[in-house]
Amino acid sequence: MTFNRIGYLIKSGIAGIFSHSLMSFATVTIVTACLIIMGSFSLLLVNIDSLIKGLEKENDEIVAFVNDSLTLEEAEALKDIISSIPNVSGAVFVNRETAMEAFQSDYDKGLFESLNAETFRHRYVIHLSDISIMGETQKQIEAVDGIAKVNAHLEYAKGFISARNIISAVSFILIGILIVVSFFIMSNTIKLATYTRREEIAIMKMVGASNAFIRCPFIVEGLVLGIFGGLLAWFAEWGIYSLATQRILGSAGAGLIKVVDFSTVSTPLLLAFLAVGIVVGIFGGSSAIRNYLKV
Repeated sequence: MTFNRIGYLIKSGIAGIFSHSLMSFATVTIVTACLIIMGSFSLLLVNIDSLIKGLEKENDEIVAFVNDSLTLEEAEALKDIISSIPNVSGAVFVNRETAMEAFQSDYDKGLFESLNAETFRHRYVIHLSDISIMGETQKQIEAVDGIAKVNAHLEYAKGFISARNIISAVSFILIGILIVVSFFIMSNTIKLATYTRREEIAIMKMVGASNAFIRCPFIVEGLVLGIFGGLLAWFAEWGIYSLATQRILGSAGAGLIKVVDFSTVSTPLLLAFLAVGIVVGIFGGSSAIRNYLKV
């Protein structure tokens, strides 16, 4: 196929958009609306996932108590061993005096004024990289020579993991359903737009035009409309998300909710919108005229 013919087919496809402006507008509107629904739901799930990860981060610590028989220097020397354990992201040594002061600050100091630092043990406050393997990490720390006991909130860890797994599963299912429904709606809208041009296709077939020659302008048209719909949806999503973020941050519960900044998801969202728009546009444009090519 020569460059002149390719240029002609591209021009024909773009010209078809303007010659049937009403149906083109309807197609872009449907593409944009479906993408906004998919994008809004995806951003909601991203924020829920971020919230759960934040809660996990706040509950990722375990406390390892040092054996009373160890001296201060020997207790401090355990830090390198504990830090070398694979799932440990950080370990902070807390001596007896500091532990006692922290305990007294949490309660009425007068009630526990007679406490002696020797009542408390040296300890390590340990942060984990992955709370899903907290149980295995607890056993590894307990196996360190010089560690007497390890306290870990395994129930909290299991609860967060279960919540994360359920949300992930529901997310994939619902997004999958939305994608299928959106593809169906968008492709049928493109088919409806093509129906108004069935006579034009029949004439081209009668004068000897090949199926590929006839199909190409419709593919170009669907491609352009899909890209345009994807871009519009992205800008609309940006505005909707910014407005929703302002409302949330201005509400009474703003301190309890941390919203993911749009800039962190803008590029993946734009690429996803363009990809869906292009695929739907090409698929819809090529499949829409399939029945009319049988003339």
